[in-house]
Amino acid sequence: MTQLVLASTSPFRKSLLEKLGIPFITAAPEVDEAAQPDENATDLVMRLAAAKARALADKFPQHCIIGSDQVCVIDGKITGKPHTEEKACAQLSQASGHSVIFYTGLALFDSRNNNMQVICEPFSVDFRQLSEQEIINYVRKEQPLSCAGSFKSEGLGITLFDRLSGRDPNTLVGLPLIALCEMLRTAGIDPLAG
Repeated sequence: MTQLVLASTSPFRKSLLEKLGIPFITAAPEVDEAAQPDENATDLVMRLAAAKARALADKFPQHCIIGSDQVCVIDGKITGKPHTEEKACAQLSQASGHSVIFYTGLALFDSRNNNMQVICEPFSVDFRQLSEQEIINYVRKEQPLSCAGSFKSEGLGITLFDRLSGRDPNTLVGLPLIALCEMLRTAGIDPLAG
């Protein structure tokens, strides 16, 4: 079986990929994640996912390499990881009572034949109206500082929502597994093979 590489050091993406039961290794892709001028969310995440996967091709010339990138769009504006409690609170205040869309770019690069598959998977989150104190308490308890949107849906973040909508709930955590399984099968890797 072709060895699988996850071009990410994210513990969230790693734990999602482990669900498939396929052996894999992780490696940091070293990609500049800055948006290009006038680049929309879909184009940004697809470009970065592909760049992350391709960045490891020389190091892993006989592998299938998974790249992923995610942004959150609030009121039409791309937001990233907050990195500070103050920014996390500001992001959640802005999202309160609104629908927020997450765009996750997913790429699978087969370095054996230079075949690249890339998609963008959207996922919508409707936030309930949050009080300032709820936001402060949530950020202090869960510390979602390295998460786009400033929450962890797999944890206490679920208390912030009215509704979630999308094809695959794993997308919200950063790795759309349904789409990834489709890509892996196309590349000749079947998670259900014996």
